[in-house]
Amino acid sequence: MESGARFGDLTLSEFEERLASAEPVPGGGSASAIAGSMAGSLLAMASRLSRDRPKYAVYAATHGRALVVAERARERLLNLADDDADAYAAFGAARKMPRETAEEQEAREEATRVAARKASEVPLEVARECARIIDEVEAMAGRSNLNAASDLEVAARLAAAAARGAAANVMINLPMVGDETFRGAAMVEMTNLLEGVDRLAAEVSERVATGTLRQPEAE
Repeated sequence: MESGARFGDLTLSEFEERLASAEPVPGGGSASAIAGSMAGSLLAMASRLSRDRPKYAVYAATHGRALVVAERARERLLNLADDDADAYAAFGAARKMPRETAEEQEAREEATRVAARKASEVPLEVARECARIIDEVEAMAGRSNLNAASDLEVAARLAAAAARGAAANVMINLPMVGDETFRGAAMVEMTNLLEGVDRLAAEVSERVATGTLRQPEAE
C-alpha cells in the first residue's frame, strides 16, 4: 500500500468505504484480519475490566497473559491486513505481465508462483494469530469479569470467523504456488487450526452460558 495509507490509520468509515468500492483491495483477506484484530481488542477489554478487581484477583495471572497476547495480536493483525492487500496487489501485477514470448510467459508464471505463495502465507498467519487469540479467550471465559462474558463470546466468534475467512484465501491461492510440499503442509496446518478454533469457540459459548466462575488455571 502507499505510504501513509495503512488501514490502521483509517477511520472505520473510511475503511468500509474502501472495502465497499470496486477496487480489488482491500478484500476478504484484509477484512478477515481486521475482524481478528477486533477479537483481540475485545479480549484486551475483558482483561482490563477484570484486572485489579478483588473478586477476580485469583485469576490475575490469566488476565495479565491474555492482555499481552491480545495487544500483540490486534496490532499484528492490523499489519497483516495491509500485508494481505500488498500480496494481492503483487499477484494482480504478476497476472498482468506480458506473455507474448516463451521468456515472458516463464517470467509471468514465476512471478505468479512467488506472489501466490505470499498470498497464501499472509492469511495463514492471520489464522495463526486468531488461534492464539481464541486460546486466551477460552482461558479467560469463567475466569474474568462476568459482566464482560458476552464480549468474550463475541471475541471467540469473531476470531473463528476471521480464521475461516483467512483459510478461504489460503486455499484459493495454494494451487498456484507450484510447491506441493508447501501446499500439503499448509493444508494440514490450516485444517488443524480450523478444528481448534471451532472447538474452542464452542467451549467458550458453553462456558459463557453457565454464567459462573471456574477454577484458576493450574500453575
